[in-house]
Amino acid sequence: MKIFLVNITAVIVLLLPTPFVAANNIDKTAFVETGMLTEQKAIVIALDNNPNLAQMQARYEAMQAIPSQVSSLDDPMLSLGALNFPTDTFSRSQEGMTQLQIGFTQAFPFPGKLSLKEEAAEFEAKAAFYDVAEMRLLLTNNVSNKWWQIFYLDRAIETVNKNQELLRQFIEVAKTKYTTGKGLQQDVLLSQLELSKLIDKKIQIVALRDNQIIRLNILMDITPRTKVTLPAQIKVVTRKLLSEPKLFQRAKKSRSILQKHKQLISAAKSKLDLAKRDYYPDFNLGVTYGDRIGDNPPFMGGNRADLFSIKLGIKIPLYAGTKQSQKVKQRVSEQFKSKYAYRDELNQVQADIASSLTDFSRSQQQLSLFKTGILPQARQTVQSMLAGYQVSEVDFLNLVRSQVTLFNYELQYWQSFSQSNQALARLQASIGKGSIYE
Repeated sequence: MKIFLVNITAVIVLLLPTPFVAANNIDKTAFVETGMLTEQKAIVIALDNNPNLAQMQARYEAMQAIPSQVSSLDDPMLSLGALNFPTDTFSRSQEGMTQLQIGFTQAFPFPGKLSLKEEAAEFEAKAAFYDVAEMRLLLTNNVSNKWWQIFYLDRAIETVNKNQELLRQFIEVAKTKYTTGKGLQQDVLLSQLELSKLIDKKIQIVALRDNQIIRLNILMDITPRTKVTLPAQIKVVTRKLLSEPKLFQRAKKSRSILQKHKQLISAAKSKLDLAKRDYYPDFNLGVTYGDRIGDNPPFMGGNRADLFSIKLGIKIPLYAGTKQSQKVKQRVSEQFKSKYAYRDELNQVQADIASSLTDFSRSQQQLSLFKTGILPQARQTVQSMLAGYQVSEVDFLNLVRSQVTLFNYELQYWQSFSQSNQALARLQASIGKGSIYE
């Protein structure tokens, strides 16, 4: 499929290391207001400063700290005690079993449980990493779409201004013909009405542009009313897109949302294995040391010896039918849920690729038709109508209609131009990393 427009910015940005949040060490508002805001510049500013992306990054960094926590043993329990003191004297030497005791107790889960907890947490942390990468894709796509909408509205304003000048020329021609008795007053009034309509159209377009700028500025985390100036000319390069099957295969390998669901499937499997391990008992190991004073009875002689104790506790899964078994069922269902979510997302990615290609193909066909056929013919028609009106061979209403038709076609041309590049941005976001071109 030959193409005539290239959204190379998205390719460059998406090939950068992911995820990253650059240091915010510039005055963003001043940076945007000075000079032209290219698509690439807008994307870089958004990726550096967007707060939603930053909070996703912070969430990922927080989840990175979880695996080492869940894979560690519970903190041991230190116990201190004073045992078997006689209540009449509270003397340590009166009774043989009176002692000061210190003990430690440590819980030990059944072998393999901690490693499975760590494994599940690591998979979930990786899923959070791909969440950040996916957010970068969506943010890049949103910024590109807003940028190209503003680009279209800029061209629409230029088109309105150009058509206003043409209508003013028509007004002068109509006035000249009217004053010389060769024209009608209603021709002058009609041309003035059409000019007023264009003025109203410009008001609407300017308002739409302002709203799109506000949304773009919010994505870049700058003041909503910051003025934005886009370049008027875009370099056009001819490149060839990959086929739909190749694009889909590339998306399966690199699209962040799909990689995220793969990690969640793995995490669900680890959690299921962990639930099965809950049928096996956990242990508690405790040791105590008892310090005694005083002497043994005369027939034994000597001082009383200190005491040492050790004990082992075993957690018995006595209620496995209502607890452990139900947890296994829960984890099985969660695993199926993760697999179905992956399949659903895979279908959505495939649909997005097909839809973007369809939109791109349609807009390219329209661009070619407007550029080579409709616009030249419409311009020739206006020139012919104007020449005919000046010699009273064409009525003024048909002249105005031809100019309005040309105006609408010019708007449609720039709209197709913008939509074509928006489709490329969506296509790039659909596959993730890697180029969409051969």
